[in-house]
Parts: sequence; C-alpha cells; structure tokens
Amino acid sequence: MKTIRAFMRQHYPAMILSFSIPVVLMIVAYYSIGIYPGSERSILATDSFAQYANFHASFKNVLQGKQSIFYTWSGSLGLNYWALAAYYLNGLFTPLVGLFDNATMPDTIYYLTLLKFGASGLSFWFFAQHTFKLDRWLTVGLSISYALMSYAVGYSVVIMWLDTFVYLPLIVWGIHRLFEQKKPVLLFSSYLLLFISNFYMGFMVGVFTFLYAIIRTLCNWSEYKGQFLSYLGTSLLAGGASMITVLPAVIDLRTNGESLSPMYTFLTPDTGPWDFIAKNMVGVYDTSKYESMPFIYIGLIPLIFCVYYFLSKEVAWKEKIGYGSLFLLLIASVYVYPLNLFWHGLHVPNMFLFRFSFLVSFLVILLAGYGLERFKKEDSDRLVNGVLGIIGIFLLFVFFSNKKRYDVITMESLILTIGLLLIYLSIWLLWVSKYKVKKWIPVVLLILMIGEAGYNARSMVVGILSDWGYPSRILYTKNYEETKQLIEQTNQKEESFFRLENLDVESLNTSFNFGSHGVSMFSSIRNRHSSQYLNALGFRSLGTNLTIEYVNNTLLADTLVGMKYNLAKDDLMKFGYKKVSSAGEYTLYENEYALPLGILTDDKIYEPTAVQNQTELFNHLSGMEGELFSFGEAALIETENAIVTEGKTLTIAEEEPALPKQVTWLVTVPAKSQGYLSLVAKDMAEAVSVNVDLRVDGVSRKTGLINTGQYYNLGYYDEPTTVEVTAAFSEGKQKVELYRPDAVFLNTERFKTAAEKMQEKGIEIQTQGRTAKASVSLNKEQVLLTTIPYDRGWKVLIDGEPAEITTFKDAFLSVKLPAGKHDIEFIFLPQGFVLGASLFGSCILIFSGCLWWRKKRQSEAVK
Repeated sequence: MKTIRAFMRQHYPAMILSFSIPVVLMIVAYYSIGIYPGSERSILATDSFAQYANFHASFKNVLQGKQSIFYTWSGSLGLNYWALAAYYLNGLFTPLVGLFDNATMPDTIYYLTLLKFGASGLSFWFFAQHTFKLDRWLTVGLSISYALMSYAVGYSVVIMWLDTFVYLPLIVWGIHRLFEQKKPVLLFSSYLLLFISNFYMGFMVGVFTFLYAIIRTLCNWSEYKGQFLSYLGTSLLAGGASMITVLPAVIDLRTNGESLSPMYTFLTPDTGPWDFIAKNMVGVYDTSKYESMPFIYIGLIPLIFCVYYFLSKEVAWKEKIGYGSLFLLLIASVYVYPLNLFWHGLHVPNMFLFRFSFLVSFLVILLAGYGLERFKKEDSDRLVNGVLGIIGIFLLFVFFSNKKRYDVITMESLILTIGLLLIYLSIWLLWVSKYKVKKWIPVVLLILMIGEAGYNARSMVVGILSDWGYPSRILYTKNYEETKQLIEQTNQKEESFFRLENLDVESLNTSFNFGSHGVSMFSSIRNRHSSQYLNALGFRSLGTNLTIEYVNNTLLADTLVGMKYNLAKDDLMKFGYKKVSSAGEYTLYENEYALPLGILTDDKIYEPTAVQNQTELFNHLSGMEGELFSFGEAALIETENAIVTEGKTLTIAEEEPALPKQVTWLVTVPAKSQGYLSLVAKDMAEAVSVNVDLRVDGVSRKTGLINTGQYYNLGYYDEPTTVEVTAAFSEGKQKVELYRPDAVFLNTERFKTAAEKMQEKGIEIQTQGRTAKASVSLNKEQVLLTTIPYDRGWKVLIDGEPAEITTFKDAFLSVKLPAGKHDIEFIFLPQGFVLGASLFGSCILIFSGCLWWRKKRQSEAVK
C-alpha cells in the first residue's frame, strides 16, 4: 500500500494529464461543431442515435427494476436482452446511466464518450510507464496520441467500441507482467473485463494479443518459454469466466437464424494500394460507410519511431521479423478478403469497415515506444533517413496515386504532415545536441503532440458531421415528456400485457427507451426466425433482418400481434381505434380489436402449408372463411416534377434534379372499408434510399419505400368516398420503378366479426420480467398460441410441471394443453447461461486456487 501511495505521489501529474488532455481536446473538438452539454446539436450520430441512446436508456430501466436483465418485451415483440447487452451495453461505464435521466440521454452519451477517451489515455499511460524507459512528458504525449487515434474518434459514434481501447494496453501490460514477473492477475482481469464488455471486439483483441504473446515468446525463448503455458492457462481461464455473457450471446446468434458470410472473392473490393499511406496523414477522414480506407493514424511521432524501430541496430533481427510479420498480417488482412472476414468473426460488417484496423495503430505506437527507448545520438542519421523516407513516400503518393479515390487528401493535410515531420525531426536532433535549451524540448514536444492530436480529433468529428451528421437534440427530446406521460397512462390502465407503437418517431428502438412493448427494432442482436415470419405477416424485415418496421401494415396485423395502442401526431385514420388521451402534439388511440398475448386454437396451425400470411392466419384463428380484402383501381390524375410511364410497371422519372417526384392518384374507397394503397418497388436494391411522403386528406407521413410495409393507409370511411392520395418520392436515383399500384380495401364488418370471434378465444397473459403467466379452463385439448417470439431459452410449466414447447413457424411460442383447468407459466433464461455462470464461477475459483498455490510455493522457497 505504501508503494502504491508513493507511486501516486510521484506520478499523479502525468496521470491527470493523460486522462484530462484527451477529454479536453474532445470537448474542444465537439464544441467547435456546436456540441456541448445542453447544445442544440447532439452527439448522437448514426448508430448512437438509433441504437445506443435507446439501449442505454433501457439499461437505466433495468437498474430501476422496470425490466429484467435477461429479457425485454420492448423490441420486435420480445428479445433476449442478455445477448443484446453482451454486444451493446456490458461496458464497465454503462451503469453510470443510473445517475442521469433518460430524457437527457444525449448528454449522458456525451459524458460517457469523454470518460472513455480519458480512461483510454490513462490506461495507455500505465502501460507505457511500466513498459518503456522514456521521459515522463513523452509518455504523456504517447498516451494522448493513443487515446485520440483516428479509429477511436472516427468510430466514436459506436460508443461501446471505445471500451476496447481502455483494456488493450492493460492486456499487453498483463502479458509483460506474466512473462517478466510471473504475475497473472492483471492479464486475467483485463481479458475478462474486455470479453464481458464486448465479445465482438474481444475476439479481435484476443487473436492479436495471442499472436503478440507467441512473437514475444519466440523472440525471448530462453527467458519466456516457461511462461507461455501460464499465459495460455490464464487466457483460457479468463475466456472461460467470460462465458457467462459470451456463451449465451453466441448461442443466441447461432440458434436464431444468424449465418456466416460467404467468401466470394480473394481480394477485398474497394481497396487501393495507397490506402495505408493516405490514412497516415494528419486529419484525413474519408468515410465510415462503404468504400472507406482503414483508420490507422495514431500520430506522427509514433510513425517516425515505429519506422526507426526497424532501422535501429539496437533491435534484434528476430524481433524485427516477428513484429514485422504481425504488421504484414494486419496489412494483408485489409486486402485479402478471407483474412478480412476472419477478423470480423466471418461476418461482413455493415459499414464501419476494417474494424480490426485499430490493431495496426496499437502496433505502431507499441513499436514506437520500443524504438524511442533505444534511440541514441549516434543513430541520428538513421532517424533522418527514416523521416526523409516517410516524406518521400508521401510525395510519391501525391504524384502517383489515383486522384479520384484519394480526393479526400487536401493540400492542408499534406503540408501539415510534412511540416510536422520536419519539425519533429529538428526537435529530436536538437534534443540529442549539447545545447542547454534541450531540457525544455520534451515540454515543447508534448505541446506539439497535443496540438497535432487535437487537430486530428477535430478533423474526425468534422468528417463525421459531413458523413453522417450529428442530429439535432430536438429529434430526441421533442415530445419526450408527452410521450412518456401517455405511455405511463396506458401502463396504469392496463393490467394484462399489451403492445403500443408510435407512428411518428425518429428511431426504430424508441420502445426500449420508454419500456413499451413494440414491433419495430434495429439491432444486430435479433431473432431472425420471428422477424422472418413477421415479414410474411406484413411487418417489413428483409435481408438479414437487421431491422423490422411496424408502419404501413393492415388492421389484421395490428389485431394479431395485440397492438392495443397507437401514438400519432396526425389523425390515425384507422377503423376500431378511438382517441383516449392527448399530450402536446401526440394523441393516444386505443384499438378495441387487439388480441391478448395468447389465443386458443387447434393443432392444424402446425401444418407446413397452413397460415402463410396474415389473411390465412386471421381466418384460421377466427374460424371464418372468405376474403377480407378486395381490390380496386388507383387512377393517376396528376404529376409534379415527374415523367410517368405506365405499363405492367409504373416508372416515375424526375424532370428537375434534387426535387421530389410527385404523383397523385384518385381512389374510391367503398363504404365500411379501410383503404390502402399498395406501393412496391420492382427492384429493392435500386430503391434502397427512396423515401415516400404520402399525403391523404391533410395527413402526411414519410417512410422509406423498401424499409416499411407496402400498405399505405388511406383511412376508414362509413360511406363510399373518393380520396386523393399524393406520394412524393425523394432521394434515391433519378427514377423509381414500381409494380403498378393497387388500391386495397378491408371489409371492416367482416373484420369486426372475425376479430370479436378471436377475442373470445383470447387468453390474457400477465408478464413480469422474464416470465409470462396465464390460467385456462378447457373442455377439450387445444393449442395455446402466443405472439412471444420463440427462443430456446424459454421453458413452459403446466401446473408446475415441465411441458414441451411446440414452435409455431419457428417464430412464436405455443403449447398443447389438455382439457381441464391449468396454470401455465413461461420462464425465460438465456440458453447457455447456466453453463456460462458455472464456468464463470469455476474458472475464477481455479485461477484463485492457482494463485494461492503459486504464492504458497514461493513462500516455501523463501523458507
């Protein structure tokens, strides 16, 4: 303890600077584009807005006891929350959301982001302080460079990846402590915390550090060969202990429809030969979408001395070969597609490409540290040659690179990069000179490194602003309290489970924020089986089912999934929905034809060809036959900025660019009917970014053409009514090709009769946390069908005895019930959790036992 206090007294200024300077530089960078606590512009760019803000808000709900840590009813009808948290939320800093209100989540994410940048700098300082013999100011400078490397700032919108940069230096330091001092605690705890925090990034770091440990062992074979088995044992025990979160998450991905990506090519598409050169310049941001270059910049001082490391005579050739091979592997992994895919867990990344490229940055600064401590005055010529060589390569890049691909490289970046290289070289030569002024050089060098890191950080956030846009805070906060108020009203009114959706939200994950029960979701952790069947029922979820959308479906779908309430800013125009309350711009509507969570039916629903769509399922559950829908003509009457070609398909081309293509149809809706306009793109890939703003009777709603369902609501009418419906197509390409639009009419009298028959068979189910309970009294054997998404973690008890779950379409839970009175209970526990928890406890006990045994042997040896 005394040693620790003495260390803190000696080094606290450097520790404070290593933490605070990255924080201050990011504060300045964000402030320069108008982001600060309470600012109009929020930090919630792209996934941060759509996913992390809402998921962090849901974790606050968990801390308050409003939701189970194992299961959430909020998104996509219901989901394994334990697996979701393993990917999105398990960081050491996440529980801090408990200190803030969900309404201020933009500021909460801002504070957490800054905290993680500071923690990364401090973490690297501890590693560098115990690894390199360097001037204290230079150690601080390297820590700042590490914390603000381009990858960290450029991908900062994915806030959970930032935790990786806190643990990576500690893991490598832990390897050193194990090899050199036979102390495995730091390595074990750092590996464990990383794997639990984010198994995805943990995989990349695990592979990298395993290779690093092999290289370090081979380079120091006689000294470290005896410790390599200790490294393997420590790593395996840490990995085993992390199975408490990793195993359920991996099982969830594998059993819920996730598949590996095919290796369709040898060379990675959209890469260029000069990518690594271009992205080593100061302040270069291209994009974090598709066709991006890897983010590898970590500072010019690290670059200079990484190059020097390979030029120095002080470095053994086997070390150069070992670490050089690791460099070559990482570089090859960018260009060789199978290697690229391997680093991503054999899964093609959805934008944010080359997610392993931070390992290149870390290896650069790691070898730079080794190079710095080996530098001597007599090696000045090698340093000069190295810097001039770097400058020469940059100049070759300027003259010979493809200007179209590398148009992001500005003259400002080039001049600044070369200028700083020359300044750093001059300073270093001055440092090894005999002049007395050299004692101030480390401070000057630190100031320059701070300026360079700050400039690059600002360039990254400006790039994100241009690439993705930092959204206005009002998109998150506007109507937040009113929405919360209305949702709380429904919770107080309803005793049984119900579902609610908001038709006017900016994010598909809003239900996570408020703890409401919805259909929509956007998440990498999802139940693909249930999403695929929901897509068949009309809730759009295509491709790999990353998203599922509630809007633009029919009343049948609302009834089937138990959609009891809708929130909307404009008139809902839905049959069976009545206005029950309002707050601010929002009105709350209640659906009198919503089903409860369960319904009784027969085992014919299990037949392979049965109930393939919403109409068939509706008829089967109601016991009725016949058509619920009829079809009519949508007559084209007017266009604006649109050249329309009609045939089997409808092609809408623009007259003037950058303006919406507007088409108006006339539709006559029969009496007692709910009308819809069916809009379907002929080529989904061609229409991927097309938005549709549909206006009917003064009500306007904007959605994505391929993201949402095909049935655009025209309203309910008691009498035959002719309505004008105008669709404005924006963004996307110059023309849109649709299948010829149909008018679709739902016979509401038949719908009402069928829905009421279904409600008579409905079973109210009470949900609490990870359980769902119901009671039934049956005259004959029947099937209880629920709209709870099937997951292997579910178990069912009938009268307290385990029973067999029979899946419906691999999508929903159902169970066969014998005649009589029964109490049914569904209980969820993530598959693999029990085994993972056992491994967690046993691996920690084994590791603790090994520590005790080792300590005992050391004590006996001393005696």
